[in-house]
Amino acid sequence: QVQLVESGGGLVQAGGSLRLSCRASGSRHTLNVMGWYRQVPGSQRELVAYIISSRITSYADSVKGRFTISSENAKNTVYLHMKDLKPEDTGVYYCAAALNRQIMGESPYWGQGTQVTVSS
Repeated sequence: QVQLVESGGGLVQAGGSLRLSCRASGSRHTLNVMGWYRQVPGSQRELVAYIISSRITSYADSVKGRFTISSENAKNTVYLHMKDLKPEDTGVYYCAAALNRQIMGESPYWGQGTQVTVSS
C-alpha cells in the first residue's frame, strides 16, 4: 500500500519561505511523477508543481519563479521550496504521486495534506 507522508506546513508572513517534504513508501513500482496540489475551501485541487523522473519540472503559472520542486530518488522524497509567499498561496497542500503524468492528473496517490497559511 502506497503511503505519502508530508511535513513542513505552517504559518508564515507574506514574503516568507517554507519547505514542504513528502516521502513515499510501499510502492511496488517506481513512482515516476511526484508533485504537489493545493486546495482552498470551495475550490478544486490545483496542481501546483510536479517533477518527472527527478528531472523534468512543471509549475502552475501562479507559482513560477517562486516555487521550486526537487526530489531525492534514494529517499523517495519530493520537496517544494516556496519563497516570496503570498496570502493567495494559503491552502492545504497535498503531495501526490503516480506512475505517469496522465495518472498524476487523474487519480494519483495522495498524502494527508498539510496546511500552509500566509498572513498579510
